[in-house]
Amino acid sequence: MTSKIADKLLDWWDDGHADLPWRGLRDPYPIWISEIMAQQTQLVTVIPYYERWMARFPSVEALAAAPLDDVLKMWEGLGYYSRARNLHAAAQAVVNEYGGKIPQTAAELQQLKGIGRYTAGAIASICFDEPVPVLDGNVMRVLSRLDDMADDVTSAATKKQLWTRAAELVPVERPGEYNQALMELGQTICTPKSPKCLLCPLLSLCKARKAGTQHERPVKPPRKKTPHYDVVAGVIWQQKIGDGHFLIAQRPLDGLLGGLWEFPGGKVENGESLPDALIREIKEELAIDIIVPQMRPFTIVKHAYTHFRITLHAYHALYQNGEVTHLEVNDHAWVDINRVENFAFAVTDRKIIQQLVISH
Repeated sequence: MTSKIADKLLDWWDDGHADLPWRGLRDPYPIWISEIMAQQTQLVTVIPYYERWMARFPSVEALAAAPLDDVLKMWEGLGYYSRARNLHAAAQAVVNEYGGKIPQTAAELQQLKGIGRYTAGAIASICFDEPVPVLDGNVMRVLSRLDDMADDVTSAATKKQLWTRAAELVPVERPGEYNQALMELGQTICTPKSPKCLLCPLLSLCKARKAGTQHERPVKPPRKKTPHYDVVAGVIWQQKIGDGHFLIAQRPLDGLLGGLWEFPGGKVENGESLPDALIREIKEELAIDIIVPQMRPFTIVKHAYTHFRITLHAYHALYQNGEVTHLEVNDHAWVDINRVENFAFAVTDRKIIQQLVISH
C-alpha cells in the first residue's frame, strides 16, 4: 500500500505540477523562505512577496544583516508577522552559529527559531533528500481521507497518529518530490469543500471515497464564536490637526503584530466612550495628554484576525502636554504624511493612512 501511494503520487507529479518560482531549487534558503511565507497564506498571494523578498534579501547573510524594520517592511501585508521576526532571528543564528550554512537535517533545522517539524521536514526532504514527513493542513486532509479517519484531527493523539502515518509513507527515493506532490494534491485536488475525486491519482486507494465520507473528513470540532472588540486609534498631531507631524508608535516586539508601527490606542472598556478610551490608552502607553476634539471618528476599519474580530475607530487628536515615554510601546516617531510610507504597518493602520492621504 505504501509503495503504491508513493508511486502513484510521483507519477502524477511527473505528469505536471504547479510552476512556482522556487520549484526545482535545491538551495535551502529560498525553500525555507517559500515554506514560511506559505504558512496560513495562499500561494497566489505568496509569489509576489517571495519575489520581492528574494530581490531584497537574496541570501541568508543579506537577511541577517538587514535591520528588523526593513524585514517587517518587506513582509508588510502578508500577516502573521512573527514569521518575519523569526526568519530574521534564525538567519542571524545561521550566520553567527553555523557559519552561514543552513543545517541539512530536520532535527538540526528545528533548532532554528520559527522552524517547526513541518518546515524542517519540507526543507530537509526537498533540499537534502532526507526521507522525513511533512504534515500541514493539506497533508492532514489527504491522509485523513485516504484512511477514512473518524477521529478529531485537532486532538494531540490524532495528530501523533497522522505524523506516524506520514512518516510510514515517505519513500527513501525522491522524498522531496513526494512531499511536494502530497502537499499539491491537497491544494489542488483533495480540497476542503469540493474534492475533485475523479481527478485524484489516489482514487482507487482512498477509503473515504469508497465509503462516501470524503466530505466528512477530516473531522474537526465545531468552530467557537469569534469574539469582537471595539478598538480606538489616534492620529495625534503635534501642533495642528490635519497638518504637519503626527505620532506613530512601534508595538512591543513580542506579541500580536510585534515590531510593526501603528497609530497608538487600544481596546475600549465597558461603559467608556470612544474618545475617553483613546485618551486613557494614550496616557497608559505613552504618558502624554491629548485632546480629542470630535466625538465621531474620521474613519472606521473592520478587520478579522484568526481568533477575534475588531472594529477600529480612528480619531484625529492633538498633543497637549507630557514627555513621550515608552510605557507599553517599543519606540515612537513624529512623521509627516510623506515619511510615514517608510514604516511597516498592519493592514488596519494602512487603511487609516489611505484616508489621511485622501484628505491631505
